[in-house]
Amino acid sequence: MAELCQYSCDKQDGHATDWHQVHLGSRAVGGAGIVMAEATAVEERGRISPEDLGIWDDEHIASLKQVTQFIESQGSVPAIQLAHAGWKGSTVRPRDGHATIPAEEDDGWTVVGPTRDSFPYDRPKPDIERLDSEGIDEIIEAFGQAAKRAVEAGFRIVEVHAAHGYLLHEFLSPVTNTREDDYGGGFEGRTRLTRDVTAAVCERVPDDIPVFVRISATDWLSEPSWTVEASVRLTDQLAALGADLVDVSSGGISPNSSPENQGPNYQLPLAERIKEETEADISVGTVGNITTPEQAEAIVANDRADLVIVGREHLRDPYFGLRAAATLDEETATGPPQYRGLFQQ
Repeated sequence: MAELCQYSCDKQDGHATDWHQVHLGSRAVGGAGIVMAEATAVEERGRISPEDLGIWDDEHIASLKQVTQFIESQGSVPAIQLAHAGWKGSTVRPRDGHATIPAEEDDGWTVVGPTRDSFPYDRPKPDIERLDSEGIDEIIEAFGQAAKRAVEAGFRIVEVHAAHGYLLHEFLSPVTNTREDDYGGGFEGRTRLTRDVTAAVCERVPDDIPVFVRISATDWLSEPSWTVEASVRLTDQLAALGADLVDVSSGGISPNSSPENQGPNYQLPLAERIKEETEADISVGTVGNITTPEQAEAIVANDRADLVIVGREHLRDPYFGLRAAATLDEETATGPPQYRGLFQQ
């Protein structure tokens, strides 16, 4: 199950709640092989909304551990996505309107990014701070510490979020990164923060904990932007740092960065191209309007991607995994004893 933001913590504290226990636990009961917790903020200022899940403090470990223990008890693998919202932080949660919360308001804060003036969404400039070298070092360390906490909390996979217009993607894309220092300019400079963060995460987790990196493989823009060619090159570098899988999504850097056609498997060609062209020994996952067991099985069986990551269908059907197993005649996946036999054909 893909990470799916819930915006369901008590304001400002970042602790997992009963909602997270039930939401994530029910997908484990429902047969998802991997259950990934939502984008979880590595810094308090790295949240999208005041209600975001957090892992910036040791005090967050206990509530997360309750969730991971239940997921594992159901035979699923607990995973977590570590994230920093960057410019896209300090907003009202989507179900309440998703408007910017000014920094001077009680629930707001000053957001950070590669610059103060190249953010393509509406945002008051006084609320934006350009990260200096000291601030960048703090964020790299925050990701590393968050990875360590994730392992202590019982997560068995750790993913770095470098997609969808959030902080690491903001540094990757020439649309938003107009810096001219070591973290800007050409490909090597713009990818440096993602590489440094990935290295910090890989260093803080044991060898038996896989590290995933989610990327937007393309900005879907014609102007100088982040492209699938750049993603192939970045994938090779991430593998050299110790990443085990690249989780291939797309878009999010600009209000205009989305494909015209978002039909079934619309992002699969991006994952296929990375899988075919990377020179590294790294797995590739795919996402995007994958809704049926047969569709997911065909992707893996035909070696178009190594892992299928399903999001919204798991919301529509918490038992998608068990239904898929039954549909595909997988006899070993019988589900919890309380539900055994309900999903057999």
